[in-house]
Amino acid sequence: LSVCLSVCLSVCLSVCLHLLVCLTGGIAGGIEIMCTFPTEYVKTHMQIDQNEGTRLYKGAIDCVRKTVKDHGVRGLYRGLDVLLYGSIPKSAVRFGAYESAKNFYYPGQVRLSKLQSMTCGLTAGMLEAVFAVCPMETIKVRFIDDRRRKLPEKPRFRGFFHGVSLIVKEEGVRGVYKGLIPTMMKQGSNQAVRFVIYNGLMQWIQGADQTKVVGVIPTFLCGGTAGACSVLFNTPVDVVKTRMQTNANRYRNAWHCTTSMLKEEGALAFYKGIGPRMARVVMDVGLVFVLYSRSIMALDWAFPNWK
Repeated sequence: LSVCLSVCLSVCLSVCLHLLVCLTGGIAGGIEIMCTFPTEYVKTHMQIDQNEGTRLYKGAIDCVRKTVKDHGVRGLYRGLDVLLYGSIPKSAVRFGAYESAKNFYYPGQVRLSKLQSMTCGLTAGMLEAVFAVCPMETIKVRFIDDRRRKLPEKPRFRGFFHGVSLIVKEEGVRGVYKGLIPTMMKQGSNQAVRFVIYNGLMQWIQGADQTKVVGVIPTFLCGGTAGACSVLFNTPVDVVKTRMQTNANRYRNAWHCTTSMLKEEGALAFYKGIGPRMARVVMDVGLVFVLYSRSIMALDWAFPNWK
């Protein structure tokens, strides 16, 4: 009986600690999105610009200027509630899945090779795409696009829950899963690249001493560099995903969207919004990795054998 109780307590503690990992990742994601949302707002506008055949903005600065002129500074935060609702579970799934994949694939291993980091990152990215990112991104893009309407025309969505219910009512649950394949490709490649670069840089800084504590600024720089690499690698996938989520009826699938954009707008269209996206992702990934690494350090100190 004592052995059974001991095993049960051990399992319960392990589950609770892994849930705590998810929670710390979620908190990090929530703080990050509140700091960086204006860049995400501008990036999305740049990517869907010309989607209806007319170009509204000359560039990122023009987008900011017109938004502030028409709606005030608060206009740069339109749609924040949507991304905030989704950012917390997104980061929770990402880091929880990464730690679980690492413990499942390579139990007891402290340092991962580049291939191992890529495998765990790819797993985490694909899972977050299915369970959090795709619905959140679809709703976010729809909300931002809906609020582009000029007066006196009013936005269709009165709020987050009204918007979600309207999309589901008109298009079914599949309506919030538009662009799932591009989203899985984007998130899978995102996390594969980011964890490989981040872990490689952190290991380079630590050298032979695996227990060396890396400072906040170097950790932020490692995370920011990893984020920048992922932006350069997969911005075209992000643009295709955004276009499909904005105007789902126009494109039959990801390939049709890609070929239509290439034919109508040229190759540079696949890099629309790369400036604002780069700014946001560098801050995003740097900040999240700092917060997350400190949370893991606290868990390692409080529960040395939690993994």
